[in-house]
Amino acid sequence: MKKISIDIETFSDVDLNKCGVYKYTESDKFEILLFGYSVDGGEICVIDLACGETIPDEILKALTDEKVTKWAFNASFERICLSKYLRTNYPQYFKSYNSDDIALKRYLNPTSWKCTMVWSAYMGLPLSLKAVGEVLKLSEQKMDEGKALIRYFSVPCKPTKANGNRMRNLPEDDIDKWETFKAYNKRDVEVEMGIQKKLCNFPVPNFIWEEYWLDQEINDRGIALDMEVVANAITLDEVTKEKLKSLMQNITDLENPNSVAQIKEWLCNNGVEVESLGKKEVKELLKTAPPEPAAVLELRQQLAKSSVKKYQAMQNAVCEDNRARGMFQFYGANRTGRFSGRLIQLQNLPQNHMPDLEQARELVRTGNFKALEMLYDDIPDTLSQLIRTAFVPRKGMKFIVSDFSAIEARVIAHIADEAWRTEVFKNGGDIYCASASQMFQCKVEKHGENAHLRQKGKIAELALGYGGAVGALKAMGAIEMGLSEDELQPLVDSWRNANPNIVKLWWDVDRCVKETVKKRTVTQTDGIKFIYQSGMLFIHLPSGRRLSYVKPRIGENKFSGESVTYEGTGSTKKWERIESYGPKFVENIVQAISRDILCYAMKTLSKCFIVGHVHDEIIIECSENTTVEEICNQMEKTPPWLPGLLLQADSYETKFYKKD
Repeated sequence: MKKISIDIETFSDVDLNKCGVYKYTESDKFEILLFGYSVDGGEICVIDLACGETIPDEILKALTDEKVTKWAFNASFERICLSKYLRTNYPQYFKSYNSDDIALKRYLNPTSWKCTMVWSAYMGLPLSLKAVGEVLKLSEQKMDEGKALIRYFSVPCKPTKANGNRMRNLPEDDIDKWETFKAYNKRDVEVEMGIQKKLCNFPVPNFIWEEYWLDQEINDRGIALDMEVVANAITLDEVTKEKLKSLMQNITDLENPNSVAQIKEWLCNNGVEVESLGKKEVKELLKTAPPEPAAVLELRQQLAKSSVKKYQAMQNAVCEDNRARGMFQFYGANRTGRFSGRLIQLQNLPQNHMPDLEQARELVRTGNFKALEMLYDDIPDTLSQLIRTAFVPRKGMKFIVSDFSAIEARVIAHIADEAWRTEVFKNGGDIYCASASQMFQCKVEKHGENAHLRQKGKIAELALGYGGAVGALKAMGAIEMGLSEDELQPLVDSWRNANPNIVKLWWDVDRCVKETVKKRTVTQTDGIKFIYQSGMLFIHLPSGRRLSYVKPRIGENKFSGESVTYEGTGSTKKWERIESYGPKFVENIVQAISRDILCYAMKTLSKCFIVGHVHDEIIIECSENTTVEEICNQMEKTPPWLPGLLLQADSYETKFYKKD
């Protein structure tokens, strides 16, 4: 036996989408209903566990045999569910990590597991089994009845007179549906095997699987939550929202002060015409609004804060040991291979800017609401800034948070050989000041000479690095930051003149992609290789990883010029044809290389207890005697596949997570 392809159907009274698979399997009601599998591509068997059948011993043993590869689509679901199943029913076969980390002990070691969803993502394909089957035009497609069958058998049902007041549906409640459910389980294994067969000529490199196993370890370990902070924040938010509503009602005499239509009408009657109550629009209105409407708008801003949703997500996801698990989706962004967030979504937490963060946190943790209301005018904003601080290290340990400084700016400067930028990084300079100096041909210091130009350098750096122009500057908030309309195009021209090699990189990449797609040949520029193979465009990165673009072809853009299009998941979340060009491909390349650098750092730090990561930042749970310098030294190791790149890591230690 070399490999098993697996798909399971399960039941739990916990909401999988809200709570994640780790909490899902902790329920006493959790069970595996069906176990579908195929050994070495052979006949597919469906074990009806719900009706008393048992999984053969040789299959149970294979689940923890490191020589047997276990395949599944979204394999983390099968692995975590089978961890609970084996631990409960066959403890003699259960094998966890060879690690002292107690947070990992409940889960099967992932190192003999591989995921067809990751393989699909690596190839630029969708992240759902049904969508992948459709794109690959498999002979066997996922059955459409699946969702209805899962609703019927896999989640609790509402008790009614008609169903005898039962809380769930069992096989005997609809034998025909149950037989269809078994066929559905079998079909999923067929589709999963069909994907493997279709993609067999494009294997995922071993080092990517090593990254996946490390990702699974981080997800299994989870990150601890201070549930006192979480529970009190939710309670305080409810109390505060009621007070804010009451204040608004006292001023406006409205029945429902949350109603957009009612507030708009009231504002209009009080001399303030408003089309939208969006964040930007309200900020502008507050500059000129009379006192009473301004007070209402400020109260509405506070009411609109959605901070409590993050705390509720924490409450939903937290496991029995007060750790939240499963927050990172490996290869979630399949254009670049970057991670994406799940459940609590660490990637988009509000930043904290409060100087007295620790004091505010302690007041929430101890439930001292009176003191909070006395000291802080805007309670929803305070709670929003405290979200990060709910994440804590386990007792007797601390967090070291380390992130790369200006990683994308360093990567693009390195591959484009923009020498003046590399010198800035080498000398520890401020890239925004240096960019402004280069653009305006004068000395710019952060708090000194020509300091006002630094902001223009910053906005240009953030907006223009990947072909952005006036529109990108506006989208980045250039007008709101005080730049005039007349300044924008000269700013674009100045930045491009100051960075000729980066501009050249955009169009060299554009030329290479077009030539590769047209002539189906290999091209290369700046250490990046472009290959057309079997209806795919591959961009080979220095790390050995490659980016995949499905069915590329030459099209026409809105300016009647040539553009490259390919199939992928677009902004509508649907599979569609996407248009791209040189600077956009450069953005993909730079972000992908930055991701590879992060993964390299995670591997060098894999003996540490990594509990989370966000874009270019790693959160490590470590002993009190671990130093910031030790972690920085590891982070700053340049990968051997990108010699000469200058990396800088900024780190700090803390007793709770925060933005330093």
